[in-house]
Amino acid sequence: MDRTDRVSRVIAAPPAAVYGALLVRESLEAWLPPDGMRGRIERWDPRPGGGFRMVLTYLDATGSPGKTSDATDVVEVGFADLVPVERVVQRAVFEADDPSYAGTMTMTWHFAAAGDGTEVTVTATGVPPGIDRAAHEAGIASSLANLASYVERTD
Repeated sequence: MDRTDRVSRVIAAPPAAVYGALLVRESLEAWLPPDGMRGRIERWDPRPGGGFRMVLTYLDATGSPGKTSDATDVVEVGFADLVPVERVVQRAVFEADDPSYAGTMTMTWHFAAAGDGTEVTVTATGVPPGIDRAAHEAGIASSLANLASYVERTD
């Protein structure tokens, strides 16, 4: 069955600021890694058909083995669709030997004006079965909290 995970958050910044934070390499490195991780982008091409390669490193890999190695998750992300201030659609593939992490997960970031801010809804479809739902949703929520802190600070 095709699993869907979804998390939303209202961010006190305009849709243009939130959308822009997904298309600047340095900002994505700063806010995308969830709590307990840091990220480094190795390749960057922010256009439809482009994408990036991100290495996420666990700050403490004890009890949280990575998908690519004990301490890392490496993910190839393609930009499938970029609609300014409305949505970003990414296709993510993890580098992993374990077949339970195989396949392409689609991450759709949707932005909707909400009063003086933006409601951001992240919908992940085709989530590999090896990814725990609760941990995945908590990770997305953590990234959204980081995004809020980042754009609210820089807005």
